[in-house]
Amino acid sequence: METRLDHICVVAPSLEVGAAYVEAALGVAPEAGRTHPGMGTHNLLLALGPTTYLEVISKDPQARNVARTCWFGLDQILTHCAPRLAAWVASTDDIVAAADPELGEVETMRRDAHMWQMSVRPDGLVPLHGAAPLLIQRTPGANPLASLSQCGLRLQRLLIQHPSPTRVLALFARIALMPQPIVTVMHGDRCSLLAEIQTPFGLRQLR
Repeated sequence: METRLDHICVVAPSLEVGAAYVEAALGVAPEAGRTHPGMGTHNLLLALGPTTYLEVISKDPQARNVARTCWFGLDQILTHCAPRLAAWVASTDDIVAAADPELGEVETMRRDAHMWQMSVRPDGLVPLHGAAPLLIQRTPGANPLASLSQCGLRLQRLLIQHPSPTRVLALFARIALMPQPIVTVMHGDRCSLLAEIQTPFGLRQLR
């Protein structure tokens, strides 16, 4: 079993607001993404190198009503909320073995002919306030990164601050998250995420 950083997530009250936030921070606009019919959400995507990407995600106003809590804590995102880097996702080759109660239950997601599995908490909130990842296991060849343009962006570091770093690191060990210099866990009074991203315009940050 092997688990690695897959992508980072900016939550926003709308894709337009989220896209503007990302473009202002990084100097590059995200590309058209996909919809998630089972959750009533949609996204925009931006490659951050050959193995990682950024996702802007919000509720889809065109989606049918979904009688469940929404992932990434989007039920708590109101129209006046500012977009923010709130979550990250780690990929695994065995999501059943990697699953942990802190991360929620493993669910099967579908869109057209595509199917994948993700861990989702029943309350829809992100694990450990965003310090821990959601898990994903895709079928081979289904990673959206393969279709994204490489725009000279590269994720240099994901800095995670949490009041109990040892709790976060213990969870990483339980889900077999591979040691990665790109992911740094530090003590902080509250949980927060900071991404350092190399761009054509220098090193930029997303918070």
